[in-house]
Amino acid sequence: MIVMSFDFGTKKIGVAIGECITYSSRVLKTINKKNYIQNIKKIILDWKPKKIIVGLPLDIYGKKQKITIKAEKFSHNLFKKFKIPVILHDERFTTIEAKHLLFKNGGIKKLTKNKINSLSAKIILQSWLYEKFKNKK
Repeated sequence: MIVMSFDFGTKKIGVAIGECITYSSRVLKTINKKNYIQNIKKIILDWKPKKIIVGLPLDIYGKKQKITIKAEKFSHNLFKKFKIPVILHDERFTTIEAKHLLFKNGGIKKLTKNKINSLSAKIILQSWLYEKFKNKK
């Protein structure tokens, strides 16, 4: 089963794609918030995911913040537009992890916003895959 994930942001949205049989995922791209529906529509038509995972941005204590409400609205709009089940998944510390991995593997030059957002989407998806299927391996 193909699963797609989004790291929602107010300016950019990271996208990753994964597969439930192999428990693997990869970075797809980062899209600008401007005209994002058209970009997402193309990606969904190309990949035909069966589920969409959207990172849920909570604060360090697990409480909602302003961006959380926007991510929930984004999730609702995805479901309404594409009729694909959307699952919100805790994304705490994914940006920090993405920055760490990019820096570790390429130094400061790798720390671009596009790479951070798309790698965060991959980390969100890997986390969901692990939680969903960890007992089935």
